[in-house]
Amino acid sequence: MPQNSASSKSDPATENTSGQGLSAAVPPEITGWNWGAFFLTWIWGIGNRVWLSFLALIPIPLVGLAMMVLLGIKGNEWAWQCKKWDNIEQFRHRQRIWMYWGIAAFIAPF
Repeated sequence: MPQNSASSKSDPATENTSGQGLSAAVPPEITGWNWGAFFLTWIWGIGNRVWLSFLALIPIPLVGLAMMVLLGIKGNEWAWQCKKWDNIEQFRHRQRIWMYWGIAAFIAPF
């Protein structure tokens, strides 16, 4: 007896689209500011496979600052699209750890 094909398909709302490139759908739960990307720029970019973050190393002062802001704004989306994650909870946990390290790196010199 054939199985119901509707039950064997995954729900598009819960489909894991992480790591599928910049055209992949981003779950609304992960959008928002990313402090780890803002403070750690290219270091965060290596860990999340967001190679665009290396533009923060360009030795023109406003380019670095602009990249910090851009990574803060788009960091969650790019990290989701560029690296494969098990689920949203894992993604949020890892980004929270990046946030703690980024804030610590900012405060440490003071």
